[in-house]
This record gives sequence, C-alpha cells and structure tokens, in this order.
Amino acid sequence: MHPDRLAEIQSALQAQNLDAWLFFDHHQRDPLAYRILGFTPASHVTRRWYYLIPRQGEPHALVHRIEAGMLNALPGQKHVYAGWRSQQTELASLLSGLKTVAMQYSPGCAIPYVSMVDAGTVELIRSFGVDVVSSADLIQLFDATLDSGQIESHFWAAQKMDALRAAAFDEARNAVALGRTLTEYQLHVWLREAFDREGLTTDHGPIVAVNAHAGDPHYEPSAASSSEIRAGDLLLIDMWAKRKAPRSVYYDITWTAFLGAAPPTEIENVFSIVCAARDAGFSAVDQSRTARTPLAGFAVDNATRQVIEQAGYGQAFVHRTGHSIGEDVHGTGANMDDLETHDERLILPHTLFSIEPGIYLPHFGIRSEFNVLALPDSARTTGAIQTELLRLV
Repeated sequence: MHPDRLAEIQSALQAQNLDAWLFFDHHQRDPLAYRILGFTPASHVTRRWYYLIPRQGEPHALVHRIEAGMLNALPGQKHVYAGWRSQQTELASLLSGLKTVAMQYSPGCAIPYVSMVDAGTVELIRSFGVDVVSSADLIQLFDATLDSGQIESHFWAAQKMDALRAAAFDEARNAVALGRTLTEYQLHVWLREAFDREGLTTDHGPIVAVNAHAGDPHYEPSAASSSEIRAGDLLLIDMWAKRKAPRSVYYDITWTAFLGAAPPTEIENVFSIVCAARDAGFSAVDQSRTARTPLAGFAVDNATRQVIEQAGYGQAFVHRTGHSIGEDVHGTGANMDDLETHDERLILPHTLFSIEPGIYLPHFGIRSEFNVLALPDSARTTGAIQTELLRLV
C-alpha cells in the first residue's frame, strides 16, 4: 500500500470520527479489501487475516502462522496466531482501547455491494466491546471515486460502444428489410463478437429483447429460447462493457427502437414518459453539483420516479433508478435508489453512475439509460443520449 493511501485513509477516519478501519478476509471473499489496500495475495488465502488501520499511528496485521507472509506487502506491525484461542487473544489486543471500527458490513444488508463480512465475525468484534459500523462511505471514497485514467477508460469505452450500438440497430434494420432471419440471440452474439474485436470485455449480456421480452428488465436471450426480430417489433438493447485493460471502467447504456415507420401511440407515449423521468433525475444531480449542495442517491430516485408515478405507471417501474459504475458494472458507490434500498450515501465528485428508469408492461417495455459523471461543480452525461424512439425502416 502506497504511503499516500495510508495517509488518505487515516485522514478520512478522522473526518468521519472513526477509531479504525478493520479489514478481514478468508478465501478471498472480500475483493474490496485487496483493491483498497492495493495488493494481490501471493498465495491462496486459506486462513483468516485481519488488518487494522487506526485513525493515527501504525497499522497492525494479524495472520495465521502457516500463512505468516500473507500481509507482508502492507506496512505496520505483524502479529501471528495459530489456534483459535491465540487468534481471539491477539485480535482483542489489536482492538484494545478502540470504541468504533468500520468494516465491510451493511446494517440489514441494505447495501449488498459492501456487505462482505460475515455475521459471526461482526459478533466476535462486538464481543470485545467494540462497535462495528459500515465502511460504505469509506468504500465509496476509496473504491468508487475515479482517477483520470479510469475516467479516460470510460470515455474510450463510450466511443466504442455508441458506435456498436448504432451498428447493432442497423443490423436489425437490414435483416428485416432483406427478409433475413435474425433472432434476439443472434444479435446478442453479434454484439459479443463485436466487443471482442473492438478490445472490449464484459461479464455477461448484452440484453437484446423484443416486445414482451423487453417488459422483463433482466431478460437475456439464449440459444434455446429466443424470438425472431420482425417488422412491427419493439427492440430494446441494453449493453455494457469496458476496455480490456486493468482498472478500466464500464460504460452501460439502454436504447429502444421500433421496426417500422409508425410506432403505436402507446409505445411513443411510454417512451416520452421514461425520457422525461430520466432527464428529471439528471437535472437533480446537475443542480446539486452546480450549487455544491449535498445530494443522496435516494433523492435522485425520487425525482425520477415521481415523473413516472404522476403519469400513472408507478407500479410498472420495478427497479431502482440507477447504479454505481466502476471496474464492475455494478460499482460500490451510491446507487440512485429509494425502492430496493434507501441509499443515503452522498454523490461524490468523480463518481459515475447510471440513470435508467423503465416502464415494463405485459406486451412491451421501455428503458432509457445513460451514464452520469459527477464533477465538483457540475454533472455530465458521458455518451450519446437517446431523445427519440428510433424508427428502423
């Protein structure tokens, strides 16, 4: 861990009035710990380790005797245990005098992305008279806040992905015009192959969905189950990918189109409502950044959801407004959410997230998604914005 990172963490602990940040891992269950501490274990982690960063002073590592070198890459004093009695004795000693420590824990698992520590370990720490609080705000500060290289990687992916998105809709248009069979799954495969050619990678997806399938927010076509894309269909494409390089950041978008010149009025109306809701969410973020006033993720969800509820489609908007984006497509920063969770984390400068409201009906669904980069005194979208339902004729 770079000395500057240690100083930054200790400064944040002091600002948040926390005594320490306690990292814990077993079998590499907490990837956040390794990212934030900036090291990769030299061997498989088969025994529990602890790493305590106090608000001031030297860090302390506690490791098992047979994996005594596990945390050698990190600064601080090293303590060793073998049996469970010495483990608990050494851990109690490490925590002596501390009142409150942060851990990768979320009360009620409200923020699953940071809820990495098991309940038994939290119980053990509390048994020593130490209060365990969530590290969610610290995680956002040290994992979800992007540096200039990561931001550049996002814009690189945006340029590539916007071009591929346009090309995918052209592929659908041409197939229908020529009478060539093209299924959702075939277009899905076409996009995955295009990602690979363009130096992009993704963990899964994309979503290619027509008509009723577009009414399922997480539909994903398969070789065994896929509809043909035909004239008169609504087509939704949700795609996310990042550059094939370390520390790259995802770009995640959703666009919709109609295979024909005259979409049904209901589809156009729903599309307009979704776009208005999306833009209301962005406006809330931009106004808060411009005024330099704090804004929590749940407030963006409320601003977006209100538009859809007032239009009478509240029950058809079944997911949060947006999610944090980072090295993982679902990142560890504040989510735009007051539905699935009440995310009270503030939107921080240099964090990235999606705004993607949707209305999902039995016969079709519309979602419109773009990405937002929060800056110190403004907010900006990071790629093309869909303002009209595409007509593929």
